[in-house]
Amino acid sequence: MAASSIAAFWAVSVLLVLVPGADWAYAITAGLRDRSVLPAVGGLMLGYVGLTLVVVAGVAAVVASNPAVLTALTVLGSLYLIWLGIMTLARPAAPASADPSDVPAGAAPGARLLKGAGISGLNPKALLLYLALLPQFAAAHDSGNGWPLAAQIAVLGLVHMANCGAVYTGVGVLARTVLRARPVVARAVTRVSGAAMLLIGALLLVERLAP
Repeated sequence: MAASSIAAFWAVSVLLVLVPGADWAYAITAGLRDRSVLPAVGGLMLGYVGLTLVVVAGVAAVVASNPAVLTALTVLGSLYLIWLGIMTLARPAAPASADPSDVPAGAAPGARLLKGAGISGLNPKALLLYLALLPQFAAAHDSGNGWPLAAQIAVLGLVHMANCGAVYTGVGVLARTVLRARPVVARAVTRVSGAAMLLIGALLLVERLAP
């Protein structure tokens, strides 16, 4: 697998990770609420580990041959994103406020980890990246390079997880540093995140279900 191919995927991955969404909102919440953002970010990355394993196991090929499966997964993820957006708008995260993901303040790191895994694992953007784009990208460079397709997918999955870990840790730490002392701004930022999640989820839902 050529280094140029990995670099090209890295660029696509970075662009996707930099688009705010559910992962960003959860990282911001962790920065405002928790002593450390690492459990939340670790949970987000754990969700991507699961998606990588699913693709390596060949589920992406099943999805490619049955578009209805991808539609169903995207609809499920969109509904979850809409629910998260509604909860975030109803109870914007700020220091000493309720957590919009319904994990109580001061919850154990394991609870944050599992919640993060659910958010990233059902994120429609991640589903489309892992189940649709990533296998096609890997297959396009699977000619005569000695790399099995599963190994290529695993490497690309690790590249995306590294991008996610760096960006989401930065987002969480920035939220802690900049927003903790500004509760009004913190609530405004999380309301914008909630509205974005709601809008993105609705648009994906309409796009998938429209005739």
